[in-house]
Amino acid sequence: MNATMRRVVIGTAAVSMAVSLAACGKAGDKKSDSGSSSATGGSGGKTIGLLLPDSVTARYEKFDKPYFEAKVKALCSDCTVDYANAAGDAAKQAQQVSTMITQGVKVIVISAQDSAAIKSSIQTAVNKGIKVVAYDRLAQGPVSAYVSFDNVKVGQLQGQALLDALGSKATKSSKIVMINGDDADPNAGQFKQGAHSVLDGKVDIAYEQSGLWKDTIAAQKMSAAITQLGAKNIAGVYSANDGMAGGIATTLKGAGISGIPLTGQDAELAGIQRIVAGTQSSTVYKAFKPEAEAAAQLAVNLLEGKSITSLATSTQTSKSGDKVPSQLLTPVSVTKANIKQTVVKDGLYTIPEICTPQYAQACKAAGLQ
Repeated sequence: MNATMRRVVIGTAAVSMAVSLAACGKAGDKKSDSGSSSATGGSGGKTIGLLLPDSVTARYEKFDKPYFEAKVKALCSDCTVDYANAAGDAAKQAQQVSTMITQGVKVIVISAQDSAAIKSSIQTAVNKGIKVVAYDRLAQGPVSAYVSFDNVKVGQLQGQALLDALGSKATKSSKIVMINGDDADPNAGQFKQGAHSVLDGKVDIAYEQSGLWKDTIAAQKMSAAITQLGAKNIAGVYSANDGMAGGIATTLKGAGISGIPLTGQDAELAGIQRIVAGTQSSTVYKAFKPEAEAAAQLAVNLLEGKSITSLATSTQTSKSGDKVPSQLLTPVSVTKANIKQTVVKDGLYTIPEICTPQYAQACKAAGLQ
């Protein structure tokens, strides 16, 4: 074979190999450096983006994501879901929106890490003809729909559960420590509003700070409250969610404080176990499946150009002044008395999942075994 012929053969083989390798790859086979991945192996076309805010809150990866993906597939067999988690980083989430715009998604469902910071990204997406659904947290900007729970009601349930647990100790002189969520999350303000509407005038909120949705920060704030108020002078603790309640419970134990009410939210497994053990008095259960499925229905309707008026029957106004068609679900307070009737009945957790050997005795006392 002469040199010219060898070059032709080698060149043809190289092209063939390149084509063959390209054919082996497909969209969604790997995660990008923005943390995104395709649930069903596609991008663009009939694709819905799902952007969740963090991986610290257990619910997002364990419940919201799979429930959402399953419902989208049930409603639209040829739809795909591209997923990304911001890992608590607002700048990262903005980049994830940009990536999805580039990939050609048609609808983005987003639970904003920072509702204000994401506004310009949402505007850019809408300018490109993409519909945006705010999920669980009402993002600023021109979103087409919002699905969440009645967040003021969540705070009211938390406040009332705290009063109920205090019983006769709920007096105007009873000192309460209040650890709120991250102010960048619009829900945090609504939880706080609801809780104050129940607690103000009935107890003394003697120390109030933000725990930024982080157990470590909440633990630090609780430690500062103990130093300021004195361990014996604290009657109860309002924690805006279960993640922070975990850090608070550890601090209380370290300070030798026991038997006082501690609230939470999200019905995380660890929170339910603390309720069983008596180191947390209550949580708020926001059924993840109906919320995720409602978001999926809204997203598919928007993708297919269908009306959402029968789904989003109320209106919420975001901090950017946008009036958003909304679907608000009803939260439920959970105490030791109704664990079976709520999170167990709904299949969120099984008795064996809750009642591990560490909690076996407490579960038996609580009537769970």
